[in-house]
Amino acid sequence: MAAKIRLARVGSKKNPIYRVVVADSRSPRDGKFIEIVGRYNPQAKVKDWISKGAQPTDSVRRLMKAQGIS
Repeated sequence: MAAKIRLARVGSKKNPIYRVVVADSRSPRDGKFIEIVGRYNPQAKVKDWISKGAQPTDSVRRLMKAQGIS
């Protein structure tokens, strides 16, 4: 069994939240895992970086507008 640390998607449609999990390399992305080792919420990270002064590109700005992030 080869274990990998990878992301498993959870959350609702158009509102992704990812779990950092340890899983068997043969398991599907959102399938069976061995252990949850963390969480990753990309929307919270984007808001954090914007508050620090980071400027999004035009394509990222379009994606943010589609997700309702200003």
